[in-house]
Amino acid sequence: MTSAHRMALHYVLLFGATGVSLPFAGLWFRAQGLSGAEIGTLLAAPMLARLMTGPAIAVWADGFRARRTPIAILGLVAALGYAATGLVEGYGLWALCWFVAASAAAGIIPLTDVLTLKLARREGFAFSVPRGFGSAAFVIANVVMGALLVQASVDLVIIWVVIAALLIAGVAAVVVPPEPVDTVGLQRRADRFRGMGRLVADPAFMIAIFAIGAVQAAHAFYYGFSAILWKAQGIAESMTGLLWAFSVVVEIGFMWWVEPWRRRAGIGPWTMLLIGALAAVVRWTAMAFAPPLWLLWPLQAMHALSFAATYLAGVEIVERLSPAGSQTAGQTLSSVLSAGVLIGLATALAGPLYDAYGAGAYLAMAGLALIGAVAAFRVRQTLVRQA
Repeated sequence: MTSAHRMALHYVLLFGATGVSLPFAGLWFRAQGLSGAEIGTLLAAPMLARLMTGPAIAVWADGFRARRTPIAILGLVAALGYAATGLVEGYGLWALCWFVAASAAAGIIPLTDVLTLKLARREGFAFSVPRGFGSAAFVIANVVMGALLVQASVDLVIIWVVIAALLIAGVAAVVVPPEPVDTVGLQRRADRFRGMGRLVADPAFMIAIFAIGAVQAAHAFYYGFSAILWKAQGIAESMTGLLWAFSVVVEIGFMWWVEPWRRRAGIGPWTMLLIGALAAVVRWTAMAFAPPLWLLWPLQAMHALSFAATYLAGVEIVERLSPAGSQTAGQTLSSVLSAGVLIGLATALAGPLYDAYGAGAYLAMAGLALIGAVAAFRVRQTLVRQA
């Protein structure tokens, strides 16, 4: 089994878990009697805390000899946290257990991306190919869980993510290539923190990851409340799964065919980031008017741009702007903003916005994506002038 195949399997498990937790966690917590504001706050807490947990996990992970070891440990922690969520009762305990699980699960993604980027560069395969298999698993998870929830208890959501996290831990421990951490990563912990500090002090880097994060964070309302809103419109959970699945099918096509073509054609990541940001503005503006089912399909197809183009462009931009030996720190800081602080703030606001405005809250997400587009354009112009 090649390294590309091994990482593809790992991504399948990783996004097979998020393919259930992202669209259906809100439904599980709603079934426990929580309000929109409570759900938004609970889901946002681990995202906001990534300002501290993200850098801490990155520095901790670079202290191991092999990159797969911290991934396996985080998978086990996530499994325990998800299992505890399903066993306890009460908002406070749910929030605590979900915080542990979500923080560990989120920490796996940048560590996996760094490992895959290094293997892809050395062995000559495209990073987007194994990552695309993860998106395929996301689709399958959406469809299967959506179909199962028509008849089964919503508790199946928790059971699914626990099993997936356990499999992530096992595969990371024995199947993922034992790629060593860079020599620079094995320096003293204080030196690793200083290296991260140098990235934080770089204004071009920080504005770049803010732009990436703002566009990704604009998905917050969709992730947390699309299933709830569509159910209120009379759209069944099975159709919700299909809608999410369709968006990721288009995303996979982008990763497997459009992204390699984009690189061959010499279209830069900054251009793709701007395209993704503007697509997000259009998508969320349209979603604010609770469009009918037939219109949801083309809007879901825009996920290939609002998410996939932004994600792949962001990974490449961060890799280019991060000094040698700081790849883990760079990708983690980007993830802290996009999948942490910014999306956490957006998710925390999403709950009250949902309670007050329903689907109209998507307009706030469109505004956030527009801010990301402006920031991306400004930092790109600055870098061009400095070159």
